[in-house]
Amino acid sequence: MLSLTQAQNIKTIQLRPLGENQFSAIVPLGSVLELSFDDLDADSKEYQYKIEHMTPDWEPSNLIANQYINGFEQNYISNVSNSFNTLQNYSHYSVQIPNQSTLITKSGNYLLSVLDEYDEILFTRRFVFYENTTTVGVAVYRSRDTKTINEQQTIQFSINYPGIRINNPSQEISVSLIQNNNWNTAINNLQPQFLRPNQLLYKYTRETNFWGGNEYLHFDNKYIRNTSLNIAKTEQKEIFHNYLYIDEPRAENIYTYNPDINGQFVVRTLDGKNPETEADYAMLHFALEALEPYKNKDVYVFGAFNNFELNTENKMTYNKEAKFYEAEIALKQGFYNYSYATINENGIVDLSEIDGSFYQTENEYTVIVYYKPFGEIYHRVIGVGNGFFDQNK
Repeated sequence: MLSLTQAQNIKTIQLRPLGENQFSAIVPLGSVLELSFDDLDADSKEYQYKIEHMTPDWEPSNLIANQYINGFEQNYISNVSNSFNTLQNYSHYSVQIPNQSTLITKSGNYLLSVLDEYDEILFTRRFVFYENTTTVGVAVYRSRDTKTINEQQTIQFSINYPGIRINNPSQEISVSLIQNNNWNTAINNLQPQFLRPNQLLYKYTRETNFWGGNEYLHFDNKYIRNTSLNIAKTEQKEIFHNYLYIDEPRAENIYTYNPDINGQFVVRTLDGKNPETEADYAMLHFALEALEPYKNKDVYVFGAFNNFELNTENKMTYNKEAKFYEAEIALKQGFYNYSYATINENGIVDLSEIDGSFYQTENEYTVIVYYKPFGEIYHRVIGVGNGFFDQNK
């Protein structure tokens, strides 16, 4: 989860299906995803995208490019537009995958890389194309483990495959389980516990447990000039500066329902019609109350806005006089979810130490089914299922 900082000029990376408020890049084969990002240098660069087929463990697969793509696996991003009427100038890049030059023919895991003019990788994003050849039923429950019954959720699921011949499920089928589209906490390589005719059952009580976490915090600065949802103060300097209300640690509090979008963000503005090029950037000032600094630990603010990764850009510093952690992050106008995490001196990430973990938290889970029959050289994705936690279960 800890990663290197991407280029400081690259912001607001999104890889999403076409359509409003669609966040997951796990889609049926033949669907269209759109990659978009901004370059704060506001000049015209020759960026390229590259697509690679991957294994379930996100290593390069045995396929060569012409076995999974009709066209070019690497090509220029030619759709570029400049910001309009913003204090922060930027260039907005976008490309749809697949397109006329890049037609993807096989299901599976894919890694999308964006390269600069020197063929250096600026950033990567994962996506999955799947076939609807199985039916995946997913149920989410409160943890059955008495030690974590109040903090964790467990996922149980079934795979129904009436149209596929599976001779050896333990060798031919592998499964990945993802919480809230965050690959950093995925559980991989799960094996079925029970076999029935044309059905695999996964009824684990511990192996498929996730920490429930807490509902994400949020803010909305679609009207950048004024205070608004969870923004206490606004100043105009070289760009606008939005100061969030000081957050308190929530780990010792009781669970409180607070609707969220599971860590995602939506770019929007009231100052223009086209948020892609008319939404401005603001310097967001995050603050987390702490009477004393966390001993031998670093604190980070994170969410989908930085791919749920912890890096130098979103690392917080402790203000001894004010007694809070603070961070400044330039973000495009919109509605954002965010949360806090700690890393100790051994590199162990704790997503619950600050905000807590509760079995009641509303999370979304995705089950991805990989299939590699004997003699095949790559993993197909033959089904995807989704489930949500229901407190009444």
